[in-house]
Amino acid sequence: MKEKWQQLKEWIGESGNIVFFGGAGVSTESGIPDFRSVDGLYSQQYDYPPETIISHSFYMRRPEEFYRFYKDRMLFTGAKPNAAHKALAKLEAEGKLKAVITQNIDGLHQMAGSREVLELHGSVHRNYCTRCGEFYDLDYIVKSDGVPRCSCGGVIKPDVVLYEEGLDTRTLEKSVDYISKADMLIIGGTSLVVYPAAGLIDYYRGNKLVLINKAATSRDSQADLVISDSIGEVLGAVTGVV
Repeated sequence: MKEKWQQLKEWIGESGNIVFFGGAGVSTESGIPDFRSVDGLYSQQYDYPPETIISHSFYMRRPEEFYRFYKDRMLFTGAKPNAAHKALAKLEAEGKLKAVITQNIDGLHQMAGSREVLELHGSVHRNYCTRCGEFYDLDYIVKSDGVPRCSCGGVIKPDVVLYEEGLDTRTLEKSVDYISKADMLIIGGTSLVVYPAAGLIDYYRGNKLVLINKAATSRDSQADLVISDSIGEVLGAVTGVV
């Protein structure tokens, strides 16, 4: 096993309060494109830039266009958890990992078996009528034509944080609490450029800050261990999942 991977394995072995903070890179190995990668969402060509389409004001102004893009480019119903998701679920089951904090909206951590998952940007699996509050699952959204509507006639909105919308205060507070108490913080699959989410790592007070990301991040110099490899391969290997 590579030297850095072995170091990570040893730290996991001696830690009992691990928190994982992850981004899009955790899900790319499940076939979900990274918004900011070369062939990701942000390099696609549409009538409007993706940042505009997935904004609150655009959703309110042009819901048909929003949903056409949303269903076509942001829903991946066939995606399955990869080794990273499974490794984290295993660590939680063993009592070592206390929480997964994710910027992803795909629900793959829960599908893998993780229980304490804090979704900073919401989830495609939760959808609510903007008029009466009725809940609808992802399947209903996928099978609906055009703009999904509730039985009451109201428009159904995905419980995802769009541009111009704030993050859920309670989720942020819980994330800060978990990170501030962690004896080990593993950050994976994120470039740490999206705020306020990226700023959460400043609350970590321990000495086992691990960054696992294929590309360099602006926080590499602050980390106690930097691993520039596939997060699925790394976590899968050190936990015995693969």
